[in-house]
Amino acid sequence: MNREQTRKLERGTRNNADRLRALNVQQQVKVDLDDGGVPVVVTRETGDGKRVESIGETWRIDDEWWRLPIVRRYVEVILEGGGRVVLFEDLSTGEWWIQKPA
Repeated sequence: MNREQTRKLERGTRNNADRLRALNVQQQVKVDLDDGGVPVVVTRETGDGKRVESIGETWRIDDEWWRLPIVRRYVEVILEGGGRVVLFEDLSTGEWWIQKPA
């Protein structure tokens, strides 16, 4: 089979919508903060809370002000047990979310 035949066979099947899935989807969490606003405990929907062992980078994103604004504070943390995750607070709603770093 030559290259063109292979392309024709793959066209429309390789990237169909039913084969696509989101990667690194964020999940809503509850975050307990210390007096300085630094995360100290992260609790997932399952109810298992994990202590924050250390804080890495922090940054803020203000984007798409001309549409639906995205205003977030990101915090990279190491949770007890060694899991490295990124938390972000939606500064418009006050909700916290968790995702694994890319």
